[in-house]
Amino acid sequence: MSHQGDGNFSEMPLQEFMLEGFEGGPQTQALLFALFLVLYVVAILGNLTMIVLITLDARLHSPMYFFLKNLSFLDLCYSSVIAPKALANFLSSSKVITFAGCATQFFFFSMMGTTEAFLLAVMAYDHFVAVCSPLRYPISMRPSVCARLVLGCYCWGCLNSILQTSFTFSLPFCSSNHIDHFFCDIRPLLKLACADTTINELAMFAISGLIIMGTTLVVLTSYGYITGTILRMRSGGGRHKLFSTCGSHMTAVSLFYGTVFVMYAQPGAVESMEQGKVVSVFYTLVIPVLNPLIYSLRNKDVKDALRRLGQKHTVMWRMMARETGS
Repeated sequence: MSHQGDGNFSEMPLQEFMLEGFEGGPQTQALLFALFLVLYVVAILGNLTMIVLITLDARLHSPMYFFLKNLSFLDLCYSSVIAPKALANFLSSSKVITFAGCATQFFFFSMMGTTEAFLLAVMAYDHFVAVCSPLRYPISMRPSVCARLVLGCYCWGCLNSILQTSFTFSLPFCSSNHIDHFFCDIRPLLKLACADTTINELAMFAISGLIIMGTTLVVLTSYGYITGTILRMRSGGGRHKLFSTCGSHMTAVSLFYGTVFVMYAQPGAVESMEQGKVVSVFYTLVIPVLNPLIYSLRNKDVKDALRRLGQKHTVMWRMMARETGS
């Protein structure tokens, strides 16, 4: 049996954890439930719309939108790993998650997050090739290359997740089983271990730091070359379109890398667990909501595709209405 979390030390290995979530009474929990539900539904609808739109519209069958579709898929999975369990816990007095369930949630959360970091770097490289080597672009970014790049992102994500999960869940958890968070994240889990976690913390900072620094270097180098190329352009319209497209990507990159860096690659950056929870809400739910908006509102191709899809459905509904009427 597991320890029931009264905070006393126990020699028995834990079989379940309690996700404490956010502080506050029933009204606070109901408000948080409503907030999480709205964010999750909007994230699902926004990212599903992007996936369907890019799949159905032939004009969006290019490397840039192939990567964007994969980003939407990642955001969809990313939020779905966290939100359903958090929503259930807001309405439940028992906030139990099994040891295996916690390890599984941690594994997929870590994998999706790392994969997204690499994919954002790949998207920056795609923009770099498109702007700086337009004649070589169809060969350099042919479908087989794009598929291998995305597969590489998932492989690196999976490798990091295997390392982080095995490091974390091989620790002895034999004191309190209360996780001071709304999902199984590495920092609150390390606080529960009844062994020296120095190596784990150093590994987390080192791996996270290397991933963020490496991918950020790719992004900054790509955009350094892109900016130089754009500034040399004579066409004002072309310059504006490129700045708009690249601006969308840089906004998404800044939001994601900024929050992840604060949480995982900077020791002592987040002072309290409550602050950590707020930052976690931002990158697990708010960013998956914002990404489809960032890429659709500032992208003429996506807005045109949405308009075409809307017109197509309007025509279909009118035809069906006429057939039903006759």
